[in-house]
Amino acid sequence: MQAAFYTKQGPAAEVLQLGEQPTPEPGPGEVRVRLRTSGVNPSDYKVRKGGFGRALAYPLVIPHSDGAGVIDAVGEGVPASRIGERAWIWNGQWLRPFGTAAQAIVLPSAQAVPLPDSVGDAEAACFGIPALTALHAVRLAQVQSGMHVLVSGGAGSVGHYAIQFARLRGATVLTTVSSEQKAAHALRAGAAHAILYRDEDVGARVQALTSGRGVDAVIEMDFTANARLYPACVRAGGTIVVYGMGQQEANLPTFWFMRNRITVKFVYVYEMEAAEREACLRELDALLREGALQHTVALRMPLADIARAHDMVEQGQVIGNVVLDIPQGDK
Repeated sequence: MQAAFYTKQGPAAEVLQLGEQPTPEPGPGEVRVRLRTSGVNPSDYKVRKGGFGRALAYPLVIPHSDGAGVIDAVGEGVPASRIGERAWIWNGQWLRPFGTAAQAIVLPSAQAVPLPDSVGDAEAACFGIPALTALHAVRLAQVQSGMHVLVSGGAGSVGHYAIQFARLRGATVLTTVSSEQKAAHALRAGAAHAILYRDEDVGARVQALTSGRGVDAVIEMDFTANARLYPACVRAGGTIVVYGMGQQEANLPTFWFMRNRITVKFVYVYEMEAAEREACLRELDALLREGALQHTVALRMPLADIARAHDMVEQGQVIGNVVLDIPQGDK
C-alpha cells in the first residue's frame, strides 16, 4: 500500500516520505479500513518534531490519528457484516506506529465508528480529535441552558466544535479570537460574542458581557498562556476545562483558585475512560444524524503533499481542518 511515513524526527520536508509499505491484515477483534481521508492535527506535527521531549517511539511511523474510509476486511470475532461499512477513526496512531496517512489501517473494531451516509469522508476526518475533544470538554464543564461559557480560541478546530456543543445546550458562548476573520468564523458557529484578545481587554469585555458576573465555565486551549486572565473572567465556583497548553508548566493564581472555589478539569482525548468515550460517541452520532453540526474543512490536499499540510497546520495558515485525500486503487 502507499503510505506517508518517517523514520526520524525533524522538519516536515526533511523527514516525511511517501512510499510503499506492507498492507496490514486484521487480527482477532480488528478491522481493516480502506482509507479515503486522513485528518492533520497539531498533535501530529508536534510528535513528528519531538515536541515536549518526546522521542521517536517506533522505528517507522505512519502519522495521523484521524481519518475515514470503508471497512474491507475483518478479523476473527468481528461480524462479516461490517465489511463495506463506512467508518471514521479515532486514536489511529495512538500507542501504535501506523496511523491514517496510508491507504489502509488495521485497528480494534470499536475504533472504526459507523459513519452516517449524510456525512462526507473529509468531514469525518475531523471527528477523532477535534470533535471528541470539544464534546468531552463541554460535557465535563456540565454546560447547560442559561450558562455563560468562554471558549478560548473559538476559530480553532476544537474551539469551533466547542462553541456548537455549548450553544446546542442553550449556553451563551463568548469566545476569544485573534482577527476579524476568525471572529466571523466563530460567530457563524453560534458564539454570541467574539473578543479580539490582541486588541481588547479580555477581562473587561467578559465582565461587560456578563453584567459583571463572569462566565460559569471556560473551555481552554492554552492553560499556560491564559490562566492569568481567569480572575477577571470567571465567577466564583466556576469551572475551567483544559484541553491544551503551550508549555509543560504554568504560573497560576493559586490563592484566587482556592478562595473562589474554582474547579479545574483536564481533557486528554487519547486516554478517555471507556464510559466517557461511549457517551461522547453516542451523542456525536445523534448530532451527526440530525445534521446539527457545522464542519469546517479548510483545505483538502493529496497525501503526497503531507509535508506542506503539516507546515500549514503548524503555522496556522488556515481556519479549519486540513484533510489529506488518500489515493485509491491497489494497496
